[in-house]
Amino acid sequence: MLKEFTVCYTLDSDIKRGKLVKELNVKAEDVLQEILKHMERNEYFVVDSNEGSYIINAALVRYVRIVGEKELVCM
Repeated sequence: MLKEFTVCYTLDSDIKRGKLVKELNVKAEDVLQEILKHMERNEYFVVDSNEGSYIINAALVRYVRIVGEKELVCM
């Protein structure tokens, strides 16, 4: 089984939401730390959402928050 996390990125002039799928035993705090480390290492990163993919400049991100998580059932 897997978990889907909804992540909200607040930028200078926009808000983007993305989805991340992780193993069931992963906690929201771990996902947040992984995102922050990824932003430190990379100038740009890709966020996938239901509307498509976005390329985000890490320097424009002001706030990152996990706004939801749900378990996915794999059959």
